[in-house]
Amino acid sequence: MNKEMGNSTKLLELVKERSMSKKVEDEGKEKQVSSYLDKDCITSILMKLPLESLPSSRFVCKAWYDIINSLPFINNRLEQSESVLIYVKPTPMGSSHHYSSPTSTSSNRGNKFSVEGKVLQSQPLNMFAYQMANRSSKFSINFVECREGKGVTGDYGIECLGSIRAACNGFILLDNRLKKGGVLVMNPVTRNLLALPVGTLTSPEWESYGFALTGGRYKVVHLFMDDMKYIACETLNLGSRSWKPVNGPPSGRLPRFGFSPVSAIGALHWLPTLSSDNNFTVSMDLETEKFHLVPLPKICGTHDRILEMGSLLGFITHEDLHIDVWKLKSVVGQGDDAVWTKHHKITRGSLIDMVPLFCLRIKGDVIFKRHEGGSVYSYDFESETMTMVEMDEMDEEFRFYANLLPHVNSLGSWTAATQNLM
Repeated sequence: MNKEMGNSTKLLELVKERSMSKKVEDEGKEKQVSSYLDKDCITSILMKLPLESLPSSRFVCKAWYDIINSLPFINNRLEQSESVLIYVKPTPMGSSHHYSSPTSTSSNRGNKFSVEGKVLQSQPLNMFAYQMANRSSKFSINFVECREGKGVTGDYGIECLGSIRAACNGFILLDNRLKKGGVLVMNPVTRNLLALPVGTLTSPEWESYGFALTGGRYKVVHLFMDDMKYIACETLNLGSRSWKPVNGPPSGRLPRFGFSPVSAIGALHWLPTLSSDNNFTVSMDLETEKFHLVPLPKICGTHDRILEMGSLLGFITHEDLHIDVWKLKSVVGQGDDAVWTKHHKITRGSLIDMVPLFCLRIKGDVIFKRHEGGSVYSYDFESETMTMVEMDEMDEEFRFYANLLPHVNSLGSWTAATQNLM
């Protein structure tokens, strides 16, 4: 008996010794690799790598992991990332799904990451939800990047059941179809996700979600029509993760339900309608959580839109032979009155159905899509030229999707962001 115990003790000591030796060896290799280049040089090299390769590059060594996961690196990378358009599209019939064992890493892009599968994995098994997830129509989350006159489609390798409601700073607000009225916050690059508590239940066609960063905090705004046909509102700070009722917009002023508002100049802005008799926006000051009616410089037409342009709110409106670009610095109650200034006039033939989609955050170009046919154009303010964006065969489907939201791909960690907001 004593002999057996002695052998077990020797074996345990041998395992510990080998484990320690392996650890020292790995640390020596890491130091050897890192000794060739200093941290600033490694950071500069990693900053130039394609964004999609960085999640897996974190696991090359501890030094790389620390650099890529650091807030300065993430913020610098975000500043260098150009705007894209994010959207969902139906997945082909017969495509593979992995709801029973979803992958939680972004390094294996060959397998589809299931949003609902990940949610089911993190909560007690709900057979009804599981069956619904496998029987419902699936969508894939994609994006289009407009660069050098070409439209390049990217696929995050993510499947979901719902729609994207809003986007902010690299995160998206996504329907949680496993919980009625629920929404999720997700970073589609890192695939981190967070289920939010359910707010007031209402019909999807009579609600709108906004998502914005204000005062260092991420805020979700839920605007909806209740059973009494009253426009109500509730907000949620991700740090507290609880809904708070606030006063809705002025009576009789309906926002444009079903669409995400534009976040700019410290407020969320809705166009009530795209008809030819609308001359204001319904705007919510994110700090005070009060609504204002902001007059537009002219009556809004069918193809006119508001959008974020740099740090300002832009309004692009069509005239007979040209397009005017207006900008607003602040809404009522933030200092100046709502004074719009005309910044540009775009002259080109056949502009009548050019619908502005978004403004590139770095280059500043405005991306348009023609209402008829879906052709995409880019307007360069410096050269004052309108150029058709070339779309290859993979991108052709993009022309037919209506709910396209401006987005920026980011490495932002949702866990770290939530901890900073607590």
